[in-house]
Order: sequence, then C-alpha cells, then structure tokens
Amino acid sequence: MATNPKSCEILRHNRKYIPGGVVSVNRKVEPEIVFVRADGAYMWDADGKQYIDYHAAFSPYFLGHNHPRVVEAVAKILRDGSSLPGTGTTVLEGQLAELLCENIEAVDSIILLNTGSEATSQAIRLARAVTGRDHIIVTQGGYNGWYDDVARKVMAPLEEIGSRVSPGEYRFIPMGSGIPASHQQTTHVINFNDLDSVRYVCERYPVAALITEPILQNIGIVKPQPGYLAGLRELADRYGFVLIFDEVKTGFRYSFGGYNELSQVKPDLVTYGKAIANGYPLAVLGGKSELMNYFIHPDKSRRPLLAGTYNAHPVPVSAAIATLELLLENEGEVYRCVDALGAKMEKGLEAILGSLEVEGIVARQGSAFCVYFMDHAPRDWHDLAQHHNFEADTKWRRALIDRGVYIFPEATKQCSISTTHTEADVAFTLEQMLETLKMITSDGASRLRISHSSTSSIEEHPPRLNESIVSNPNLVIDG
Repeated sequence: MATNPKSCEILRHNRKYIPGGVVSVNRKVEPEIVFVRADGAYMWDADGKQYIDYHAAFSPYFLGHNHPRVVEAVAKILRDGSSLPGTGTTVLEGQLAELLCENIEAVDSIILLNTGSEATSQAIRLARAVTGRDHIIVTQGGYNGWYDDVARKVMAPLEEIGSRVSPGEYRFIPMGSGIPASHQQTTHVINFNDLDSVRYVCERYPVAALITEPILQNIGIVKPQPGYLAGLRELADRYGFVLIFDEVKTGFRYSFGGYNELSQVKPDLVTYGKAIANGYPLAVLGGKSELMNYFIHPDKSRRPLLAGTYNAHPVPVSAAIATLELLLENEGEVYRCVDALGAKMEKGLEAILGSLEVEGIVARQGSAFCVYFMDHAPRDWHDLAQHHNFEADTKWRRALIDRGVYIFPEATKQCSISTTHTEADVAFTLEQMLETLKMITSDGASRLRISHSSTSSIEEHPPRLNESIVSNPNLVIDG
C-alpha cells in the first residue's frame, strides 16, 4: 500500500467510524485499494491509477460501469420527480414485471426486492409456507445469502469439513457467530453434483426446498455435470420439495432467461439480482403462479410475510428496465459479443498455461471465467479444496492487480467480462497474465511448473443443453 497513499489515508479515516473501515467485511481484502471512479470496463483508485476491471463488484456490471443508457434512465426518473409512494402499485413495477414474465419461461409472476439475500430468503419462506415443511438442502461451496438459514461457510477448509461424504451430508459450519443452532438443525449441506445425497436427505427429513446456484460461481465456475439439474428436477417431483434456482449471479449474464433457459430445466422458483439492474440494488423472486399466489392466499394464515419499504424503488426499477431492454435488442446480440470475448480470453489463457507448462484448467461460461491450478475441472467444493493451488492463485491475482488488471484478490473468485471490454483489453490482460505467471513459476514458491502440459478446458455448454423441461406435479402443497 506504500504506492497508494491516498487510499491509505481514506482507510485510516474510515476506520475511526466503521469497523475495519469497510461496510461489507467481504470487501476487506489485500491489497487495500480505494476506488473513486469507474466507467465502462475501467476503474480508478484514489491515487489516480487505472485498472481494467474483471471483478465488477461481484459481477452485477454486465453492461460495464455507468452505462449511459442506464444512467440516463435513472437521471430521467430523478428529473421527472418520481418517488416511492409507499402505497399501492406503480407504473414502473408493472413494466418491469411484464418484461420479465413475457420473456422468461420459468417466471409466471414476480415480486421485487432489494438484494439477493432478500430474494433467496423469501423463496425459502415461500417454499415452507407452500409445503408445510421446515427442512432445506443447500450445497457445499454455494452461497445463497447472509441470513441464518443458509449462512454456512462457502470455502471451508478440508480440515473443517473432513473427508468426502456421499451419500450423506456435511455438518453446518456457520459463516460467523450469532447463528442459532436451531437454524443449523433444519439446513442440510451436501455436495454439488451429488444426486445420491439429495435422496439421502429426502428419505430422512421433510424437505421443503432445495436451493442451489445452477453454476457455483462463488468459487469460480463449477458447472453442473450432464443430467445433474434434470436429476434435481426429477427428485423435486418425486419427493415434493420446491426446487429453487439461485440465479443472483448467473441470471442475465449468459442469456435473458438465465441458466435455467440454457439448461432447459425449469425450477419451481428462481431468484435474480446483480446484473438485472446493472449495479443498482434490485432483486427478483419469480416462479410458478400457483406458488407465487401464496402471497395473496385467501386464507391469511397461509400467507408468507412479504414486506419492504424500498421494494420497487423507482431508481433501481428504472435502471432494470433500461438494462433489460438493452439485453433484448437484436435478439440478444450482446450475449454473442461477450461470449466471443470470453472465448478469446479462454483460448489465450490455455495457450499461456501450455507454453509455461503449468498445470491448470480454464473454466468458462460465456463472459465469466476462472483459472484453476489443478489437472481437471472441479466437480464440487470438496474436489476444488483438495486439488487447487490456492497460494499460487492468490499470489497471481495480486501480481495482476499490481499491473493494472483488477480481479478479486481471493483464490477461485470468478472473473467477469462486460459488454464494454474490448479485444484490446483482453489482449493487454493476457500479456499481463503471461508475465505474472512467468514470475510466479520462476520463483519456485508455488509448485506450478510441471514437466509437461496438462492444460485442458471444460467443454463449453452449447446454447441449449439436452435437459428436459418438466413440471412438478407431485409438489407437496400443505392445504
């Protein structure tokens, strides 16, 4: 931080009034850099240094920072004197709901919230209200929010989680203190890509819901194996639980309909956030009307609580409308463009790993990518924790930041390409990746260099997978 004196001074000031100086503790990372401006694919720190941004604030900026059409939509709302009435409905929330319901097959109706955690929490509450059951299933290495029901450690080390369990479940390891043991008793943690463990839990507990990211994107890009998502759909039908896809990170980044559209597996409920409003705070819970209508169930005792002062605030709603309209233009041309950039990044990284004889694999889905320093594509967190070189990953990320390429400086975190990145940005990034990997492999500290190239890439999913769309005729609805 010696080269960032203004960042240091801002942090010293903030620590006087904010614990640690940062209002979200997962942002407290090394190096400690204070960013003061962003535009498109670039950010500038308090000391004036420019970076190409692949972090994208944990990925909401699919259109890049401060996209002019989104900014103008927000400015117009402010100029026009729109406000949040706090009573009745608004024209804007109806427009946004129509855009979503008319263009996403998995969504019959929606509610608007402010954060992804709110959306997934509301989804679980709704599933419990519908089924009359309490237990839920979550995945090891997945992240579904900060609230008590799901706040298990995302990246628990092997010494904490122990040896692989399948079929079966892992103990709930809280992400932090203050989580009652009673919440942990109804949440069952299993491996991703493990249908046998889903059956194991369902045969022992009354399961209300299984919630999962369709791709684990809080530990990079860990993809579902062929048939896994369809298998979840089948098990939801068989055991009567609500299948929830947490698409807070995957939604709108690969296709307008999210990963459920690409996989052609239809969940009962789906949550969106992040990219939906290109950085403005907005989240969505949507799904089948017969479930969503429980919010207005004629028997008031059956209604799950739904409330929120800032739900459908006109500023983020207008940003979302502008974002979605842009994504829909020219039959989704924007997705084809960013996928092409992602392919260039993937091909370039593979060439770098091969030329340096580094054991590694490039995982990519569309515009998101991650490099794993291991000899195969990870199938779940346990596999990743056992085989990935975390020390080398972290060292590489920090070296890239020093060279003006900002990726989050924590091992395995996803990198995101936006619509405003250019081929020149990708070329520059690859140059820096080559030079920093040369440096890491030459210092002998990270056991990266091997005697032959074992680099391979994960097979890219085609635009649509051969997964079946099925409904859930056996969904258990309590009353």
